[in-house]
Amino acid sequence: MSRSTSSAGPLPGHVSVRGAREHNLKNVDVDIPRDALVVFTGVSGSGKSSLAFGTLYAEAQRRYLESVSPYARRLFHQMAVPEVDSIDGLPPAVALQQQRGAPTTRSSVGSVTTVSNLLRMLYSRAGDYPKDQPLLYAESFSPNTAEGACPQCHGLGRVYEVTERSMVPDDSLTIRERAIAAWPTAWHGQNLRDILTTLGHDVDTPWRDLPQTVRDWILFTDEQPVVPVYAGLDAKETKAALKARLPPSYMGTFTGARKYVLQTFATSPSAQMKKRVAQYMLGADCPVCEGKRLRRVSLSVTFAGLDIADMSRLSLASLATLFAPYVTGKAKIRDSRAHPEKAIVTQRIAQDLAGRLEVLLDLGLGYLSLDRGTPTLSPGELQRLRLATQVRSNLFGVVYVLDEPSAGLHPADTEALLRSLARLKASGNSLFVVEHDLDVITQADWLVDVGPNAGEHGGQILYSGPPAGLREVKLSQTRRYLFDEGKPPQRTPREPAGWLAVEGVTRNNLHGLDARFPLGVLCSVSGVSGSGKSTLVSQALVELVSKQLGQAVSAEADDDSPLAPAVAPTGGRIASGLEHVRRLVTVDQKPIGRTPRSNLATYTGLFDHVRKLFAATPAAKKRHFDAGRFSFNVSKGRCATCEGEGQVMVELLFLPSVYAPCPACHGARYNADTLKVTCRGKDIAQVLRLTVDDALLFFDGEAALERPLSVLQEVGLGYLRLGQSATELSGGEAQRVKLATELQRAQRGDTLYVLDEPTTGLHPADIDRLVAQLDTLVAAGNTVIAVEHDMRVLAASDWVIDIGPGAGDDGGRVVASGPPAAVAKTRPSRTAPYLAKALA
Repeated sequence: MSRSTSSAGPLPGHVSVRGAREHNLKNVDVDIPRDALVVFTGVSGSGKSSLAFGTLYAEAQRRYLESVSPYARRLFHQMAVPEVDSIDGLPPAVALQQQRGAPTTRSSVGSVTTVSNLLRMLYSRAGDYPKDQPLLYAESFSPNTAEGACPQCHGLGRVYEVTERSMVPDDSLTIRERAIAAWPTAWHGQNLRDILTTLGHDVDTPWRDLPQTVRDWILFTDEQPVVPVYAGLDAKETKAALKARLPPSYMGTFTGARKYVLQTFATSPSAQMKKRVAQYMLGADCPVCEGKRLRRVSLSVTFAGLDIADMSRLSLASLATLFAPYVTGKAKIRDSRAHPEKAIVTQRIAQDLAGRLEVLLDLGLGYLSLDRGTPTLSPGELQRLRLATQVRSNLFGVVYVLDEPSAGLHPADTEALLRSLARLKASGNSLFVVEHDLDVITQADWLVDVGPNAGEHGGQILYSGPPAGLREVKLSQTRRYLFDEGKPPQRTPREPAGWLAVEGVTRNNLHGLDARFPLGVLCSVSGVSGSGKSTLVSQALVELVSKQLGQAVSAEADDDSPLAPAVAPTGGRIASGLEHVRRLVTVDQKPIGRTPRSNLATYTGLFDHVRKLFAATPAAKKRHFDAGRFSFNVSKGRCATCEGEGQVMVELLFLPSVYAPCPACHGARYNADTLKVTCRGKDIAQVLRLTVDDALLFFDGEAALERPLSVLQEVGLGYLRLGQSATELSGGEAQRVKLATELQRAQRGDTLYVLDEPTTGLHPADIDRLVAQLDTLVAAGNTVIAVEHDMRVLAASDWVIDIGPGAGDDGGRVVASGPPAAVAKTRPSRTAPYLAKALA
């Protein structure tokens, strides 16, 4: 919808947007009805999130924050002011975006949903106290308060120690050979070894042969002597230099290994450094609270025979069952005659609890427990927890902006999601939902289709109106799938070339599970949310295969915190079939880099070839520029003002910080001398601004670049710029970048690829392209196992393994296993009816 085709003035009862130019939006106008379920659709990268979040929500937040004090404004994460001429009729907005859980073990399902607050009040006012024990306030039942936290472990539930064995894993090594693995690497470690030489300690004798008193002092002393260091000299030469009182290279301060580990963990701003030293800290359940995190006096109070820690370990479904009789007042309450107020308090809190739990169960989250840490939740699970809180809040007249709420949901769970959205709308709210799932799109009151393609080739409003009208919009890629014109062709499943069998798998809700995975085919593992499919594939299978192959597990733990509760190791074994697997590759949705310096070109290895091309030009040779000169991470080539960032941050105190193009390089990242060198008429900064599609044409004939660029294009990432920052990529985009990086490698066969919900964030058109690429891997003699909810992918698979039948304790079993058509006919499977519909 161009500006000329839109009405000039705002429509009553609508949100009217005029001149939106955020990211790739092309100066668009659009009118969207309030008090309706509005779904924004379009292929990945088309600009729908730029409209819903970058424009509508950002403007709603800006208006709200203008009404609060400048001091309060600082407490909010403020979005950038959107590029738009005007927005009329916009109510206050609440955003529920996809995000990973808070990186702290103190944040949990209970704290996000506020159910834990209710339980604490219940235990305080209506708990069963031991005789003669005084009343405890609600704070005493929280491990995050001084009143409640166990004094031994400070409310963490675990205690940590540093031992000789943990810091010196191999005592056959000498100190020079880095026997003290816990000490820092590189120069700092060498510095500490040189200090020991000055102090007269032998750094060339195996650790096990040193006197125990010497070993204990080096590891555990709190002394920090400052001594002269003679860099590069051996023990004999150092002794002579000290005797002659020669001037040292510098004065060095010694730090014992334990002190270094604990200090680094406590004070280092680097998460990577914290994680490194944490591996030398041994954790165990706290002996005082037995891992329950609370004081003994708090744990002595019970309700329904359980202390609050045991209550918090129950699943939400079990919790709802436990409180049902208290809601109706039928349950017997101890001391109710002497203290009638206990019965009243219990019933009122139980009713509030039941109401909150009902929404959580309806959203398919009954398998979670209150003490489950948010770092271990998927973005979809966390968003639904926050959605449940909003459903209970009974707000009126608000716009809820949701980012793919169906992500990570089985079709059966999507139905429950739609019921919750309907409740929010019925309360007088508007729902603006960015979504690819056809089940959600078909329930919309209004569709805004953005496209027609991604990146520079998108950013236009193709359609805005009731869903039925999209049928007439020929440019829309959503239209084909919404009106059954994009059904995949029927295919005959390939026969497995062998089987990879696992036995006795025990982890989370899997208890001694046996399973067989077909080799040489595309296998999808399905099941309702929380059934155990990710536990089986992305955790257990990956760990067992990695261990047998001698590979390190590449996927990071869900909870990066070194203080996370200990996860029980996966039980079970590979029973057979591993002889057909030479290599394991996991392709997940974790970021490909955490800083703007990591980008598409650097991650895929493209940039190495590009820099070599520039270094080979006559202009570069004349100036003696090597390939390193064309890296924005190296001082000789980058702009000195912004140090290769391309932008500088301007602090505006109470307003959001503004990032402005660097005044020296104007965003190019490089210094003027580097930019004088061109290759095929473009400098290095201009090449980094090319999209993958444009770069493929620009580098025509360069074999080293054509292959990786064409694969990126084939997985649907042709719209991304070569220099696009890793921090700007969605989880789905990051996963496809990883997949493309794998696909560009020479295929040797016998590789096992494990993917965890690869279709997250993908439009059906992009899903078809992804399946084609997975087929390419299988055709080369590899095996692909994907945890997946999308029925198009299941229908296109050679084999489907369905886990269930339900979630949590009701899941964890193989319900069906076979070709898609066979699984579609399996009665106990909750996937079967949806798969049958996709195959019809």
